Amino acid sequence: MKNNTKILNKVYENESDFIKCGITGWCLEVVWTGMINFLNNDKKLSCNTSLIMFPIYGMAFLIKPISKLIKNLNFFFRGCIYTGLIFVVEYVSGLNLKKHNICPWDYSKAKYNIKGIIRLDYAPAWFTVGLLYEKLLLLGWHLRRND
Repeated sequence: MKNNTKILNKVYENESDFIKCGITGWCLEVVWTGMINFLNNDKKLSCNTSLIMFPIYGMAFLIKPISKLIKNLNFFFRGCIYTGLIFVVEYVSGLNLKKHNICPWDYSKAKYNIKGIIRLDYAPAWFTVGLLYEKLLLLGWHLRRND
């Protein structure tokens, strides 16, 4: 019985982390697109995201076990590892979504793009986001569930 409780607690923790990461990603994307539109003279501060992005951002919950493996590295190396992992997830998910003609982003007009799916000039942003997710996931708070 004790073993089952441990397993259920781990599932709940992962589920909670997935939801935290999904919501955080959505919020960051809303702020990011709003800032870009403001810089392009959109005084309404319009912003956008897609429901499809929630599970993609939610995958950042995998940073938690990775961060435990690389905790002894300095922040620069951890940030570089997270950046690489985020690029991989963005590329694989973007390729799959493009195949089904439902990819909500298209970077093909950007100077440093790969197949219109990832932008290499976003590396500093992903570096920062990776470290932000690390801190968020290691804080130890979880969404409460009423049983």
